[in-house]
Amino acid sequence: MAEHRSMDGRMEAATRGGSHLQAAAQTPPRPGPPSAPPPPPKEGHQEGLVELPASFRELLTFFCTNATIHGAIRLVCSRGNRLKTTSWGLLSLGALVALCWQLGLLFERHWHRPVLMAVSVHSERKLLPLVTLCDGNPRRPSPVLRHLELLDEFARENIDSLYNVNLSKGRAALSATVPRHEPPFHLDREIRLQRLSHSGSRVRVGFRLCNSTGGDCFYRGYTSGVAAVQDWYHFHYVDILALLPAAWEDSHGSQDGHFALSCSYDGLDCQARQFRTFHHPTYGSCYTVDGVWTAQRPGITHGVGLVLRVEQQPHLPLLSTLAGIRVMVHGRNHTPFLGHHSFSVRPGTEATISIREDEVHRLGSPYGHCTAGGEGVEVELLHNTSYTRQACLVSCFQQLMVETCSCGYYLHPLPAGAEYCSSARHPAWGHCFYRLYQDLETHRLPCTSRCPRPCRESAFKLSTGTSRWPSAKSAGWTLATLGEQGLPHQSHRQRSSLAKINIVYQELNYRSVEEAPVYSVPQLLSAMGSLCSLWFGASVLSLLELLELLLDASALTLVLGGRRLRRAWFSWPRASPASGASSIKPEASQMPPPAGGTSDDPEPSGPHLPRVMLPGVLAGVSAEESWAGPQPLETLDT
Repeated sequence: MAEHRSMDGRMEAATRGGSHLQAAAQTPPRPGPPSAPPPPPKEGHQEGLVELPASFRELLTFFCTNATIHGAIRLVCSRGNRLKTTSWGLLSLGALVALCWQLGLLFERHWHRPVLMAVSVHSERKLLPLVTLCDGNPRRPSPVLRHLELLDEFARENIDSLYNVNLSKGRAALSATVPRHEPPFHLDREIRLQRLSHSGSRVRVGFRLCNSTGGDCFYRGYTSGVAAVQDWYHFHYVDILALLPAAWEDSHGSQDGHFALSCSYDGLDCQARQFRTFHHPTYGSCYTVDGVWTAQRPGITHGVGLVLRVEQQPHLPLLSTLAGIRVMVHGRNHTPFLGHHSFSVRPGTEATISIREDEVHRLGSPYGHCTAGGEGVEVELLHNTSYTRQACLVSCFQQLMVETCSCGYYLHPLPAGAEYCSSARHPAWGHCFYRLYQDLETHRLPCTSRCPRPCRESAFKLSTGTSRWPSAKSAGWTLATLGEQGLPHQSHRQRSSLAKINIVYQELNYRSVEEAPVYSVPQLLSAMGSLCSLWFGASVLSLLELLELLLDASALTLVLGGRRLRRAWFSWPRASPASGASSIKPEASQMPPPAGGTSDDPEPSGPHLPRVMLPGVLAGVSAEESWAGPQPLETLDT
């Protein structure tokens, strides 16, 4: 019985042992230390103020799912179908390239600052502009009368030698009036008219100019012989006038008789105070009609009517080949530049000048280069009038003339402390003048860039109609009536000694031409919004979503990059800060056994150093590594 019980006990123990072995056989082996359980969730966990996704894939998925940009969600919902994902990715990339291309074209055009002209029509009463009239008969100043006589004789010799034309004229009557005291002058006969070359069937005529040493010479040639004679004579004429004293211009007398035989405005006679007179060296005695008249209605009967006396100069007419009245319409307080903007009215005619006014408003910087009343202009105006571009160009040229040639041109005002050019004081000044003038004609002088256009100015458009006046039937009584008003008796039967001019407004409507930017800031934003809506259906908030994506991607890059750098820093083997650590040789008992071996295994052939973990290393281990379980540490005994 006892034996039976002992046998049952052994069998039961064997059975329990077998079950333990079976359980052990079914359980897989776990190499290394057992892993620690996951950290329990913290109670009361709240979402942080700023949270980032764990990866870029998660970031892109969240953006494509929630963005308001069209087509972005197709990159996520079709993830299972690679063909659709690739197709929508290529379409989105193509739309992005097209958008960037069109935005580039838009910004390029905006940076060129284009402007458009907006024309509007207004109707209101306007003041009549100023009208300057010149008789074309320049006076010959008595102090230089002898010099001008010698110049006329020299001109006849040159014309006779070139064209075989005898222009000899008696000088007895003229010589009798020559004053005894004359300024010293020597006519430079080296500057004479010459035939320069034959260009096909045309003959070029001109004259040669040299510097003071004679080493630099050039020819100023013309294809027109008339232009060559006039320019050559005008050069010598200005050279002689520069000898006049500065106060002579204020002391010249008025024209014999009356230039304006009659004047009326809107049926009323003009007053003498409504005329300003001055003398021009080339265009003669000039009168500016300066009445403050407001145009009530358009038409001839409501404008200014003038009957003018026309005279032909008795001496050699080389300054001008035209017979008639020089007329220029200009703004108030503006200098009349008769050589640039005037026109002629022939004698024996009635000319009706119709005026149409345009107001121009220009944009300043950065859309254009203009000035408001001459502000910011480097050139100092030499005319005591309002700013105009022509006045600025003349002043700039005169200042450059004084700087380059040490004297100024006679037809323009002088800067302070300068004097006019004359061969008696400045030999070979013509060489310097014409060199500078050629640079002005070819726009090589800085005057064009220094003289901007006014930001606001009035431009006058003129149209002229002429008819014969007086007619053959009315010439007798008309000339007789005007003879009582100052017309010379020898001119009573000469229609060529009169001219009638009517100055009227064509219409009281005037055009206002204003520059406007093609792309202002609101228009630029509107164009950008249209392009973004066309290609992506995006708005401003969609662009903010893109900005948020870029910020999140940048922040995630910094976080992941910092984490990698920290791991690499702490995993790098370093020596202990104790001195002599590199020379310490540990005992055999302190050497860690190699993996998979025992301490009785032979040592390797090379030197073997232990893995060193410095104090403070565990502080840099991430949270995931701290839950990985205890790791074996080996330290040096110090």
